[in-house]
Amino acid sequence: MKRIFLALLAVCVLLASCAFAEDYAIATDTAFRPFEFVDETGKLVGIDVDILTAVAQDQGFTFTIEPLGWDASIAACQAGQKDGMIAGASITEERKQSGWIFSDGYYNATQSMAVAQGSTITGFDGLKGKNVAVKFGTMSKNYADSLSEQYGFTVMTFESSPDIYQAVIGGQCAACFDDTPIMADYIKVNGVPLQLVDGTANEGADYGFAVFSPDKQELVDKFNAGLANIKANGTYDEIIAKYLGE
Repeated sequence: MKRIFLALLAVCVLLASCAFAEDYAIATDTAFRPFEFVDETGKLVGIDVDILTAVAQDQGFTFTIEPLGWDASIAACQAGQKDGMIAGASITEERKQSGWIFSDGYYNATQSMAVAQGSTITGFDGLKGKNVAVKFGTMSKNYADSLSEQYGFTVMTFESSPDIYQAVIGGQCAACFDDTPIMADYIKVNGVPLQLVDGTANEGADYGFAVFSPDKQELVDKFNAGLANIKANGTYDEIIAKYLGE
């Protein structure tokens, strides 16, 4: 009888732990390969997705993730419709001051410039009087803005990374600025006629998981704890190697 009681107690404890496990609603970008993208089977995959999955498993919570796009992800979190976002968001003081609450950094990325294959533009000096494509609300836009007056080019904003690449390929813009690993992967995987311009990368910044309310601090704490654990046990390195070969 005692054994039966202990077995029933164990089942009850297990059920209770499952019942109280947090289920979080997470937003992400639609196309930011290799950090988040839809594969050939229609499944959302990428570095951000794999890291969040590994962290959730380590910390014992569940989540649903929805590719809303950059601006829509921020808006959904600010409106309380989503608990947090993971979308290659660079950690900056400006964003912190405007209400972003970041996790520890999970990847350091630089921003750089790309031009059409065969372009005669070899640096910022070749942009005078031309249009440059960037994605709205990103570090790449900030980088381009910081150079536009000095080098005399006009910054044009677009919704997604593929949009800015197409603007260059189609001749609407002479160059684009984006996160270096994103452009390198896109050019390699899709064989698009773009090329990175040597010597145009900045110092870069860490990407962070983000929430927009102090009430969600517990989720950030869980992310930080899980991130530290998956870095320690080698899972993090496996994820990065899977997508970037690093």
